[in-house]
Amino acid sequence: MEERVSISISEGVADVRLVRADKMNALDQAMFEALVAATERLSKEKGLRAVVLSGEGRAFCAGLDMGRFAAMKEKGGNGIPGGENRDLTKRTHGQANFAQQAVWGWRQLPVPVIAAVHGVAFGGGFQLSLGADMRFLSADARMSIMEIKWGLVPDMAGTPILASLVRDDILRDLTYTGRIFSAQEAMTYGLATRICDDPRAAALDVAREIAGKSPDAIRAAKRMLNNLSVDPGPALLAESVEQQKLIGSANQTEAVRANLEKRAPKFAD
Repeated sequence: MEERVSISISEGVADVRLVRADKMNALDQAMFEALVAATERLSKEKGLRAVVLSGEGRAFCAGLDMGRFAAMKEKGGNGIPGGENRDLTKRTHGQANFAQQAVWGWRQLPVPVIAAVHGVAFGGGFQLSLGADMRFLSADARMSIMEIKWGLVPDMAGTPILASLVRDDILRDLTYTGRIFSAQEAMTYGLATRICDDPRAAALDVAREIAGKSPDAIRAAKRMLNNLSVDPGPALLAESVEQQKLIGSANQTEAVRANLEKRAPKFAD
């Protein structure tokens, strides 16, 4: 896990860092496994009061690793050896599948999680930030629901979270176009909690403030606020069902090839 995600804990605050800086913290299989392992470890950590999630280097998380897309171009499927045999609809972690748990696991932690976002949070990286209770952004941060670029839909638990944060037409705009939006736009849409000069420092300050409050009350508040949301189960399953249909289809493969070859795609009706 340490090769992808580092965890240090001081006075009840976990400082969790994505440490694949040379790849802008892109999501390869090892990163997915490390994120799930991190939430499993923290869920059992005694004395935990709050978590700050951030990325080293130039970005929070650039999304799915480009190696996955290169494999999709050559062989189709989801870019994982043997991935064509995976059933995304299988629930491996309660209501979630494995990829969803890399995001949903942060929402399930009993303590508040703050994502400190700088650089870019694209595709799966953007969904990862949604797993947090709050998002602190740098002024130059950029975000995107970028899955449509690759002929896919967001399927890492982003849908049920976004539905509680963003106006329906805005969510459709961002999902259908995949356009990149700024930190200022994110604030307007309800996707940013604060815009900060140093998001990680600000997030750690707030996490320490939370850590000084009654842990019983904080945990009760998170349970209560989580329960305000509509049952996420159907939305999580719907993500998986729709993605399963798309992966390896002719138009999805064409979207990947066109992007990697830097040409306009030629989609079939």
